[in-house]
Amino acid sequence: MNSLNGKVALVTGAAGKRSMGHAVSLRLAGEGANVVVVDRYAAPRGPLPGDEAWGGLDNVVAEVKALGRDALAVIADICVSQEVDAAVSKAIEKFGKLDILVHCAAIRGPVTTPIIDLAEGAWKTVLDVNLNGTFLMAKAVAKSMVARGEGGKIILIASMGGVKGMPGSGPYCASKFGVIGLVKTMALELARHKIYVNAINPGSVSTHLRDSFHREKGQAEGITVAEARARDYQKLTEAIPLGRLGTPEEMASLILFLVSDQSSYITGEAINISGGVN
Repeated sequence: MNSLNGKVALVTGAAGKRSMGHAVSLRLAGEGANVVVVDRYAAPRGPLPGDEAWGGLDNVVAEVKALGRDALAVIADICVSQEVDAAVSKAIEKFGKLDILVHCAAIRGPVTTPIIDLAEGAWKTVLDVNLNGTFLMAKAVAKSMVARGEGGKIILIASMGGVKGMPGSGPYCASKFGVIGLVKTMALELARHKIYVNAINPGSVSTHLRDSFHREKGQAEGITVAEARARDYQKLTEAIPLGRLGTPEEMASLILFLVSDQSSYITGEAINISGGVN
């Protein structure tokens, strides 16, 4: 379709093999966009067989170029404002502008720890990455868009955990509720600049987000990470009306719509994409 010809997109959290950022990067490139892929790690290693061969950001850049678009890999910690600003500067130095931000970078944190048992450090870590990091990246890209004066599209990944509580997941839910509040506020502030700001709320999606939990479960139960993952996903599936987890590619399809001209009257929204979970 090439609906994004001439556009430049910055996608965070893009280095993981099964990450949403990876899928989004390829989908936007397939529609004509040049892509800046950003991650804290150049080549994060997943826990499943075959993950050891994954090349991370370099792999994603190669895949984008194979689609006929240009790409730039940048290593940056989204919790550090200087690194975020440097990443945005590198993107603009190479491509001259940023039209699109899709901010996927996040961590899951504790999955089964009640608030009364939660360590302060665990709370702060999740909020720092998921909310503070999101603020820093969205602010930096928005400033560049305002200065350029030609509008833009910003998509922040929230969660169904941002619209309802989940026992044992206090910091994650709090951070994603915060992301939705950030989206709604930025959308109002930036509308006069023709900068659209929206969020998507994924339900259970087969990505890297729960890898740490699967490692811990595997060790505790004396099973492989793959077995722990399969058991966890089966339990999650039982609560999904459509009877399966979502895929990163399905998330990328909704994001493509939101960053395209097809969404020209949508801003300040947080759209559920959850297989029927409400």
